[in-house]
Amino acid sequence: MAHFTEPPKLGEWLATQGLISHDQLRIALMEQTASGLPLGRQLIDLGFISDTVLRDVLARNAGEASIDLAQAIADPEAIALTPEHLARRHHILPLAVDHDSHTLTVAVPDLFNLVALDQLRAHLEGRFEIRPALAAEAQILEHLDKFYGFDLSVDGILREIETGEVDWSSLQLGAEFTQPIVRLVNALLAEAVKRGASDVHFEPEAAFLRVRYRIDGVLEPMRSLHRKYWPAIAVRLKVISGLNIAESRAPQDGRLSLTLYGRGIDFRVSSLPTLHGENIVLRVLDREKSIIPLDRMGLAESTLNRLLGAIAQPEGLVIVTGPTGSGKTTTLYSLLAHLNREEVNIMTLEDPVEYPHTLIRQTSLTELSKIDFAGGVRAILRQDPDIVLVGEIRDREAAEMAFRAAMTGHLVFTTLHTHSALGVFPRLIDMGIRPAILSGNVLAVVAQRLVRRLCPHCKEAYPPDDAERQLLGEPAPDRLYRARGCAQCAFKGYRGRLPLMELLLMDDGLDEAVLRGATPRELAALASERGWRGLAEDGFDRVREGATSLAEIGRVVNLGRR
Repeated sequence: MAHFTEPPKLGEWLATQGLISHDQLRIALMEQTASGLPLGRQLIDLGFISDTVLRDVLARNAGEASIDLAQAIADPEAIALTPEHLARRHHILPLAVDHDSHTLTVAVPDLFNLVALDQLRAHLEGRFEIRPALAAEAQILEHLDKFYGFDLSVDGILREIETGEVDWSSLQLGAEFTQPIVRLVNALLAEAVKRGASDVHFEPEAAFLRVRYRIDGVLEPMRSLHRKYWPAIAVRLKVISGLNIAESRAPQDGRLSLTLYGRGIDFRVSSLPTLHGENIVLRVLDREKSIIPLDRMGLAESTLNRLLGAIAQPEGLVIVTGPTGSGKTTTLYSLLAHLNREEVNIMTLEDPVEYPHTLIRQTSLTELSKIDFAGGVRAILRQDPDIVLVGEIRDREAAEMAFRAAMTGHLVFTTLHTHSALGVFPRLIDMGIRPAILSGNVLAVVAQRLVRRLCPHCKEAYPPDDAERQLLGEPAPDRLYRARGCAQCAFKGYRGRLPLMELLLMDDGLDEAVLRGATPRELAALASERGWRGLAEDGFDRVREGATSLAEIGRVVNLGRR
């Protein structure tokens, strides 16, 4: 391990925090006088503290990040930017390149080794700022051999497999980095994260394996591989995600975590037997993108202000609705993050927990769990919560417990699968919830969809025709925008997504209408008088602003029903 420059009184600080005892500190100081080692290294050699704990302590004291390289995968572009001789001489490992912020993330064993950082800056000639992340030296040395010794790109690994002698039987069992199939899986997952994919699909066909990424809500074919690769790839995916490699005739669910581009990425894994073999889909759970501040979600200012007013209430039910992939989880986490404070006890019940967050008590419902949603809510209410998240209302019992929590003085967030905000009430009544319970306990209902944002670099203006003017209504726009495609957006015409939101705020009049069993049409008329606007209207505003196209709105919203 390299020579750390300890902050003042590192040993006393460790003892004060309870990480080591005062007796252990005295022993380490005595040994240090003979060995001459830095105190941190001396404590590790004596077994008083782990390398990981020391790494985190030093990083926190220096105000920098720390990283565990055990499951890290380096970006080939970052590796190419840093010469091997420089990386090996100073024991540094390039991890990720961010072209937007012009930063290069580098794992270092010593945050105060200015010589190494200065030489790297000189080599980069000012093109990138260095973002150091503290890592264990042993892990850095191990990873230098891995990432500088082998090709890390998908195309390079495939060439290696196709031109070299590969023992496919051994690849199904081994997990050493030297095996190309391991690097191929890593490269495919890293490529998906780099492209901003939300899902990775491995789909076996009769003669080949199709690999597709869902990017901005749309599936895009990325690779077609020979079918002989699939057994080894499938086994590798199942091994790292904790699935049973001997079981191929029953669906399985698993999870894995990797460090990609300098940050932790989780994957939720699902396998399903199909005609040509197991189909495996991985949902990408990027912790850094799990919470978007409400003021950065792209909501209309009026919608944002009304939503903030609703969640400021001390009790009641807030329901977020929409199909799978409509951003419900992100919206819920953003709402909870806005309310998350030291003086508030937030507890969640999720299936499963997708993004761990500090200060929030999260409970995951899995196949191994001994509780269901209803029993979980019942238990949470005995934990003195202020705010409760019930991941999803699936049946009458879960719905009744969610309403019971709201009726007993708690602010409750949940999701429900319906097409619109107004569809929540007939759906809950169909589940067996009486209108008398619905009335007065629902604060707000949010219906949400995600649409692709037009690429700002290449979007093309055009005058709308009569049909488009009639569809958009007043105010009639003089010009609209459509997708064109350029290198910035990979020639798709779209880059990123924005939410369409339909916000229904309940009041006495709407509660009374629900109580008397008003039809959806009557509820819609009453809500419109109070400023409610449907998803299509919100979408049309985004089209008028030039943020997205009319074709994209029509892809996710039924424009015939407004």
